[in-house]
Amino acid sequence: MSMSNGNASREPWNKGKIVGQKAPFKLKDIWALRVRLQMQGRVRELALFNLGIDSKLRGCDLVALRVRDVCHGDQMASRAIVMQHKTQRPVQFEITASTRDALQTWIKQAGLRSEDFLFPGRLHESPHLGTRQYARIVGHWVKELGLDPADYGTHSMRRTKATLIYRRTKNLRAVQLLLGHSKLESTVRYLGIEVDDALEISEQTEI
Repeated sequence: MSMSNGNASREPWNKGKIVGQKAPFKLKDIWALRVRLQMQGRVRELALFNLGIDSKLRGCDLVALRVRDVCHGDQMASRAIVMQHKTQRPVQFEITASTRDALQTWIKQAGLRSEDFLFPGRLHESPHLGTRQYARIVGHWVKELGLDPADYGTHSMRRTKATLIYRRTKNLRAVQLLLGHSKLESTVRYLGIEVDDALEISEQTEI
């Protein structure tokens, strides 16, 4: 019996695709993209990429940052604090030297003032870079790195540094604070911690 017609022949929409958590970027991918952006003089994208990795912010919070959030006068801040749109809870993040340099170059090139959005929109209807535009930029980076777009997205940016910190320290509480999660369980789910990891942590905790 032929099944070439009708719904019976249709493959599931998610066949071959990862549904759920997006993968964090690997260190080699981070450095490869940084070098590419630097060599090609893509100043805005380098600032966006570096800050996205450092801040661990959701896309909606990252694109809404203003110059004053990361820069005090002519001095770039080494730390920043912002109110998260989703949770209305403040979260702090560090701004590393390479990110400060990239941001300073971008702010100067774009002629941005303290009250301006850090990444102004290029469309009249949006005062700052939109989340969809941000997602398209990240998607372009993923393709440039030769990675599967189905595996990566804007949450890959948020998860990358948090995952590295967890792997190096196994300090869930620290990662919870950095991500601005109200519950530790949310951090466990977000990092996709394996049962073995959780048991290992539990075994090391004596009561």
